[in-house]
Amino acid sequence: MIVRIVKMQFKITEVENFKKLFEERKEKIRSFPGCQYLELLQGSEGKKTTFMTYSYWDSETALNNYRYSDLFSDTWSITKKMFASKPEAISCTKLHELS
Repeated sequence: MIVRIVKMQFKITEVENFKKLFEERKEKIRSFPGCQYLELLQGSEGKKTTFMTYSYWDSETALNNYRYSDLFSDTWSITKKMFASKPEAISCTKLHELS
């Protein structure tokens, strides 16, 4: 399983626009083949313009299929105009989970 974490910093004027966009597209992203889990996190206190997506994917192939899809391309083209700085992304292999 691949865990994908993307950290994004938005312009203060774009925070609500991004939240709306995510709300509109979250079900499509989550139901994309190979996506097991999707979460959106927002920074607290003085970090309200910082967001992170946290998602689980069956494999690197499933994640790449999403990354090269029309859904991602369209969503990312809108989202990247809202950034205050360059986003950071990392893919990790899940080793352990404790509940």
